[in-house]
Amino acid sequence: MASRLYLIIFTGLLLAQALSVALVLYERFQSATSVMLNTLENDVGTSVAVLDREAPEERASWLPRLRRDNYRFILGPGDPGEPLTTRRARDVTQMIAREVGAGYHVRGETVSRSPERYQVHFTLHDGSPLTLEITPRGVMPVADWLPAVLVLQVAVLLACGWFAVRQATRPLLRLARAADGITPSVDGPRMAQDGPTEVAHAASAFNAMQDRIGQYLKERLHILASISHDLQTPITRMRLRAESLDEGVERDRLLADLAEMEHLVREGVAYARSAHGGDETPVRIDAHAFLESLVFDYQDTGKPVTLTGRIEGVATVRPRALRRVLGNLVDNAVKYGGSAEVGVCRDGGALCITVSDRGPGIPEGELDDVMQPFYRLEASRNRDTGGAGLGLAIALQLMRSIGGNLTLANREGGGLVATVVLP
Repeated sequence: MASRLYLIIFTGLLLAQALSVALVLYERFQSATSVMLNTLENDVGTSVAVLDREAPEERASWLPRLRRDNYRFILGPGDPGEPLTTRRARDVTQMIAREVGAGYHVRGETVSRSPERYQVHFTLHDGSPLTLEITPRGVMPVADWLPAVLVLQVAVLLACGWFAVRQATRPLLRLARAADGITPSVDGPRMAQDGPTEVAHAASAFNAMQDRIGQYLKERLHILASISHDLQTPITRMRLRAESLDEGVERDRLLADLAEMEHLVREGVAYARSAHGGDETPVRIDAHAFLESLVFDYQDTGKPVTLTGRIEGVATVRPRALRRVLGNLVDNAVKYGGSAEVGVCRDGGALCITVSDRGPGIPEGELDDVMQPFYRLEASRNRDTGGAGLGLAIALQLMRSIGGNLTLANREGGGLVATVVLP
């Protein structure tokens, strides 16, 4: 948008500047022509009369004094030519003829067309030929400093156009950054409500919208957390009653259903709380040591989880939220791929952590869908196969709440790669 505005403004100003220069040059041309036509006939008439009165041997000394920028006198018949070709040349010749009178036998001929040059021939009273050579000048001379001034004006136009566009688009840039900064916990930057009236109104509307979104999210998450929490009590009572029943197939099925309901309730509460991951205070930790500790915990329980890559230095993270995200990813990798490979590297100033497996992967068209709440690739509601459909949604929401990002991609050779990026 800034480039388009700049191009439009600069083009308009440049066209206006070019039109002004063209009008000035045309006015100078008209002025030069008017001055020449108004004074030429009188000057020529006077000069011819002076030369006619002088003795033939004295006439040559007068020629330099009678010379002008656009014409000069020649003693003699001049150069051969053709009939006058331009209207201006004919008009000038006729005015001179009227001024000097018929006794000088005035006639005109064109000597050159480009550049235009024509001669007016006279016959003095003693019979001597006299020639007036006229070289019209289209525009009065231009000062040497004028091109530099024009270049300076264009530079000023460029600078003013750039400044105007920057001032006009800066509020839009701030609005875009504020919109990008909105997180699930709605603790992104607020826009300053100052500047021009339109900008202040847009900033006020944006802040109000951000407040409404925050209220809606809080209400939604509060309802989800309340429902999930309130379901725990009746589920616990049902499980206790089921355990008091006699051993049998129906008892086992009932306990399995209750266990799945408890899992769904816990995942629902975890999803509601994940929106507030940004509330955790960031701390500086040794990123490699943190990942080693996570991997060793899995290895201690006998799960095939390995760590590849190594980075030096510290990183500022929210450790509880990051551990929960990586835990969900590692659990999925072990569950569907049989093992998990945790990798770490630096991409510029960002911390990149990958969790890879050699499982069946995910269809390309569903890579984004699987991170939506309660979306599962399997139609089965069996917790051991399809899960609750909240693990990746919790991980994604946690990452967004702490200012990071989570992406999924199919691994070359089979499997899935989950990439966590923290600025």
